[in-house]
Amino acid sequence: MNADPTGHTLPELVMAWGRGRAHSRITAQPEPIDGGYEVAVGPPSTEVRKVYHTYTPEFLAETAAALDTPGHQLMIAGPDALLQSAIPATWTMDQGGHLMTVVFAQDPYTVPADYRLVVETEGPLTVARAFHANGDHAASARLGRDGDFGVFDKVVTAPNHQRRGLGSTLMRALSLNAYALGMRYGLLVASDEGRALYEHLGWTFVSDFPGARSKAA
Repeated sequence: MNADPTGHTLPELVMAWGRGRAHSRITAQPEPIDGGYEVAVGPPSTEVRKVYHTYTPEFLAETAAALDTPGHQLMIAGPDALLQSAIPATWTMDQGGHLMTVVFAQDPYTVPADYRLVVETEGPLTVARAFHANGDHAASARLGRDGDFGVFDKVVTAPNHQRRGLGSTLMRALSLNAYALGMRYGLLVASDEGRALYEHLGWTFVSDFPGARSKAA
């Protein structure tokens, strides 16, 4: 784990990410449990996702063994190999994830030519959208608020509008808007590919954040 520039502990970051992500996706708030939290994967399903910031390898193995219903999920702030070694053979690992943070600043940004941005906030959720001059909905990104934290989520660019800087523009627009609303720190879980982009934008890697899910019959 790397030092966090926001000055928060890893448990604080994991819990804030869970709450902010729930606001972004308009889902139930996570329920605190020892060492982390759990949350329903989403109605009408009855599966749960357990997310841990504090654990032992033995505890993870016991937890995974108890979650033998297909669809249950497990995430940890820690090495991929540790989670891989703890799950039964009936489980499968998700794509790698990386917990990252940033300190918000009032940095200006430029919208690429032929595009316009729309940023809208309702309660703890802010959504930024980019539209092309031809009317295409080109890109979007979401941010869920948890106190001083803004949790970035679902940063998506349409295939025919990629490689034009829209993703980074939306990130900067959301960051500036979040700062104006009183948030001071950003949180996200990036893919392997996304991590390089966010580091280029000034984000700091804090911890690997792998996930796995039960495929038991």
